[in-house]
Amino acid sequence: MLRDTFDGEAERYDRARPRYPRPLVEELARTAGLGPDSRVLEIAPGTGQLTVPLAEFGCRLTAVELGPSLAAVARRNLDAFPRVDVQVADFELWEVPDEPFDLVVIATAYHWFDPGLFLARAASALRPGGRLAIVTTHHVAGGTQDFFDRTQECYERWDPATPPGFRSPTEDETATDTREFEGSVHFEDVTVWRGAQEITYTTDEYLDVVLTYSNHLALDEPARRGLLGCLRELLETRHGGRVAKRYLHELITATRCVA
Repeated sequence: MLRDTFDGEAERYDRARPRYPRPLVEELARTAGLGPDSRVLEIAPGTGQLTVPLAEFGCRLTAVELGPSLAAVARRNLDAFPRVDVQVADFELWEVPDEPFDLVVIATAYHWFDPGLFLARAASALRPGGRLAIVTTHHVAGGTQDFFDRTQECYERWDPATPPGFRSPTEDETATDTREFEGSVHFEDVTVWRGAQEITYTTDEYLDVVLTYSNHLALDEPARRGLLGCLRELLETRHGGRVAKRYLHELITATRCVA
């Protein structure tokens, strides 16, 4: 499965993947009422991009990560937080503890799960009135847009799955369909918070980022090498070795039904 590819790049994933903007973290903490008495379950934490700022609120946090290498790096990053327990398991098979959680959160990984199964299992882990939080990350138009327009030629040449003529969507064109949450028998009071950030990368930093994307990791070695070479040449010859990339994050929250 493509979601298994990340574990072989755990150190790169930790180094390159963007952290979540502080306003998103603060909105999540406010919505969930996070504090020292909170019990939090994070699913698919990676190397702790969201786990670390959540742990800073002093909550008791259990993180369930599929990849053992990712989990090992997450434990290292969370060494200063003794109330965090990182477990290696597939959430779809993980035994939900008897004591319910106040918050279940998943960041930039919800798309790897079957929605119906995920929502049922998340609900079974929550107390009535507890919160489910799903964080999404979208690549949107902005930043050094000329670079991203030009990369289409690289992708069409080296990645056969590339849609012809693809262009980055705008923020107004980007939104997660929340009907599966609104129609769930387990949840109510669905809300959506949106916020964007731009990050500037050097050539090597940017190539590090793309090498954490599953579709890039799935390419055969000649195609991956050709794509990276094309991106590097474009960055170095036309953009001075620096590129700004814009990300749109959504924080989708829902309340576990009481009845």
